[in-house]
Amino acid sequence: MKQSRPIAWITAEIGEGAQEIECKYGPAALRQRFYEHAKTAPLRAAGRVVNQDAFKAKGWRSVISNQALLDVSKLAVVADFTPRLANTLKEAVGQGHFPVVIGGDHSCAIGTWSGVADAWRTHGKIGLIWIDAHLDSHTPDTSDSQAPHGMPLAALLGHGDAQLTHVYEWAAKLQADHVVVIGARSYERGEASLLERLGVRVMNIDEVKARGMASCMTEAIGIVSRGTVGYGVTFDVDALDPRDAPGVGSPVENGIRLADAVEGLALAANDTRLLGFELVEYNPTLDDAALTTAAACDALLAAGLGRRAQWLPALSTASAAQCPVILSA
Repeated sequence: MKQSRPIAWITAEIGEGAQEIECKYGPAALRQRFYEHAKTAPLRAAGRVVNQDAFKAKGWRSVISNQALLDVSKLAVVADFTPRLANTLKEAVGQGHFPVVIGGDHSCAIGTWSGVADAWRTHGKIGLIWIDAHLDSHTPDTSDSQAPHGMPLAALLGHGDAQLTHVYEWAAKLQADHVVVIGARSYERGEASLLERLGVRVMNIDEVKARGMASCMTEAIGIVSRGTVGYGVTFDVDALDPRDAPGVGSPVENGIRLADAVEGLALAANDTRLLGFELVEYNPTLDDAALTTAAACDALLAAGLGRRAQWLPALSTASAAQCPVILSA
């Protein structure tokens, strides 16, 4: 039933939560890329009829941060942005849509999953798979940079500034035993201690490399779907190895290779328990001339949406032929 829901495409246009704020322009850059690819040869060659005007008319919903609030603080920008994004997500879920959010810095996850959690609250708890090079679990008390994009998972678990933890006037949108972090390899002791104390399952990059992404995702899906109404996936592009995604503000060597990430996401993509998908931290000003990172985002979205996909970007003809595209006027 959930799998047949139409997609709600949402851009979370915020970068002020990060040190490199130009990731704010990532959602618009990817959206424009989607428009262009909606009529490309690979899809036509695969026998897919894609109406570009219909795709545009699908009604992208955009939430844009108020950059003027930077004069106050980064936190002020995020605190203003978060409830607006949360309301957009809650509305989309309430309308029976499957939300796909494109950020923006990862602070947007607070709004995304607060909205989803509140929408499903009367039915039960939600789970979340957090794929990232970082733990994103600082609070203002542990963060040296005070950058909110390093705090969203802590906030969703109920720790941090009340403006971020108490969206809709209740905290702990996520329970620790319903969360799995995959791919972490750059973090500080304070945030690691919080997750360890709470009992969050963290699969660091060494474990991912040793076991394989597919094995890690299989375990993660089992954890986040146990005792929940369903789960989401949030994917920070910096989880990828910089060879596959140079266009991010906080690249970390020895990351997940793109092919492995695609294999792992495919395991969740067609799961009827999947409640939403989020892709964040693409910075178009840092991408290379070949737009390597933008192409990686194409592949991640296609893999993460599976049969739900209403548009499959920049795939090879062979790959596109294996995946149905549903795009109605």
